[in-house]
Amino acid sequence: MPDSVKESRVDNAYERLKQEILSNRMPAGFQATEPEIALMLGMSRTPVREAMIRLEADGLVQIIPRRGVRVLPIRLEDMREIYQILTALEPEAAASIAASKPSRETLEPLYVATEDMARAIKTGDREAWARADDRFHRDLIGLNANKRLNAMVMTLFDQAHRARMFTLPLRDMPVRSTQDHREILDEMLAGNSETVRKIFHSHRQRAAEELLTILDKFRQTQF
Repeated sequence: MPDSVKESRVDNAYERLKQEILSNRMPAGFQATEPEIALMLGMSRTPVREAMIRLEADGLVQIIPRRGVRVLPIRLEDMREIYQILTALEPEAAASIAASKPSRETLEPLYVATEDMARAIKTGDREAWARADDRFHRDLIGLNANKRLNAMVMTLFDQAHRARMFTLPLRDMPVRSTQDHREILDEMLAGNSETVRKIFHSHRQRAAEELLTILDKFRQTQF
């Protein structure tokens, strides 16, 4: 089999399994053997095995010898660490983009995402807001020139996704968060990197405190 075909099958298995986990269709604690997962995906075991290794490196599953794979729980302690790192890295990435003096055209996907957030707030659609918010943050990181930083942040996004979706219905409508996004964008367009860093840091810190407070209140050690 050509290497390109093998890589494509592994990528396909990886993306499909990751979406099953992030959407909670394979919830925390879910466990299955390699043959069972291969059958579920309609694939051979080889790409599934390699996909599971990647998912373990992402911190989403644990490979258990001779017993298959288990979807890891989301722990409060893990989320605290993840948001500490995001609060340090994302503002730096945004400030770096601002320093490059991006054009309105470059930032347009972020403006569209912010408009979608505002529209979702008006209709009370929290899930639509969350999708637009996720798109904003991923598109923003994609504009940063530091590829290693980008890869780290994207992995943390995936690890935090289930916790974000768990707390989403328990949060107030994220009006302030949407305003933050608008301010960040306007300051990025103006090239004000220090202001961007400050606003983004406060934005991430506030979001982290809200998420962690909800998790702690419900005393969810795993879900």
